[in-house]
Amino acid sequence: MDQRVTTTDVRRRIPRTDAVLGDPRLIEAAQRLGSGAVKAAVRQAQERARAGAIAPDGVADTAVALLPRTAGGLRPVINATGVVLHTNLGRASLSAAARRAVREAAGPTDIELDLRTGVRARRGRTALAALRERVPSAAAAHVVNNGAAALVLVATALAAGKEIVISRGEMVEIGDGFRLPDLLVSTGARLREVGTTNRTSVADYAAVIGPETAFVLKVHPSNFRVTGFTRAAGTGELAALGVPVVVDIGSGLLAPHPLLPDEPDAETRLRAGASLVTASGDKLLGGPQCGLLLGQEELVRTVSRHPLARALRVDKLTLAALEATLTGPETPTAVALAAGPAGLRHRAERLASALAADGIDVRAVESAASVGGGGAPGVTLPSAALSLPERYAAALRTGPVPVVGRLEAGRCLLDLRAVAREDDERLAEAVRSVGGPAATDPAAGAVTDPAAEG
Repeated sequence: MDQRVTTTDVRRRIPRTDAVLGDPRLIEAAQRLGSGAVKAAVRQAQERARAGAIAPDGVADTAVALLPRTAGGLRPVINATGVVLHTNLGRASLSAAARRAVREAAGPTDIELDLRTGVRARRGRTALAALRERVPSAAAAHVVNNGAAALVLVATALAAGKEIVISRGEMVEIGDGFRLPDLLVSTGARLREVGTTNRTSVADYAAVIGPETAFVLKVHPSNFRVTGFTRAAGTGELAALGVPVVVDIGSGLLAPHPLLPDEPDAETRLRAGASLVTASGDKLLGGPQCGLLLGQEELVRTVSRHPLARALRVDKLTLAALEATLTGPETPTAVALAAGPAGLRHRAERLASALAADGIDVRAVESAASVGGGGAPGVTLPSAALSLPERYAAALRTGPVPVVGRLEAGRCLLDLRAVAREDDERLAEAVRSVGGPAATDPAAGAVTDPAAEG
């Protein structure tokens, strides 16, 4: 038979676009996702049929399978990198309570309305009250859209045209090429550097404080450590100098954590005499991306009433998620940090046994996880992982349920530290779906150094 005739016959049997769009499943999808996304899926399915990858009568089924989960472009993934707060994966996963709060807040809310009196009310008042309750030493609180914004707002409101005194050892780069000195100078403040990279005493600060000093800034170098011959002035020492002390703790720990004894927290710093503390909400707090300002009432009021505060304010969804994070049950971040090595090992062995029974080259191995998100540098969290052939890395990342692992010693490791227990079966199914021909570009989707992704 002439191959050209066969090919032509197959193409003639491919259903027309309008016919495929008449499928009830695609009609429903168009209402949920929009017609553009549905038409794109149908065109992809038709192309597969023309290439001979699927039968012509399978176009509608394939189009349904190709539909995105939502109308947005972000895809949910399983974080098996071993980095609890992975910046490239959105840092903290919201708790179930926070997700429900976001859904409830998606429509009209009483965000700036007192329903009892019918008059305007303070924006985010219940979230701010919840934040103050979690940090009793904070007389007032304010929330902006991220941690860097919190520090920029403080510098703009309190130090424009004046000096900020900071140790040379705390002039850090906060990620993606953004450097703290550049951010602070952009506010109109002048930086007065004191001390050296490894040693700065309280006398160094005292020697330069004068009429032009707006505040002393103490920054936690959260994504690296300086060891050996070092010296740093404490918050209490600086508070005794008679000028406001602003402490940027970075990672958002509100109170001491037993697993992270060297990580600064807001409550302890305020008790030690800090005037203001700034932090991120999407790191160790386990909430949405936002910047937290906590401290003296007068300073918080000055900062929150500055015109820039309007440009940096958060939306109702963030406020809803933040409050639910503060008042609700344990967050996924807290659960992941507290997971015991024995329990993780048991999960890995159970999954490896089930997958090996399906003929997959897999074994349970010990692993070393990290906090990430620029928090707790050098802290290793004992963990367990599934060890698979290297080719699984890219195939898992590009599968229907994307799984992001890391490459180590020529193997793809799926670390369970940041994988929710309820996702174990989804993870196993994703691995089973890969058990075929070798994937191309195996390294493209893996993180080779999880600690570098903080």
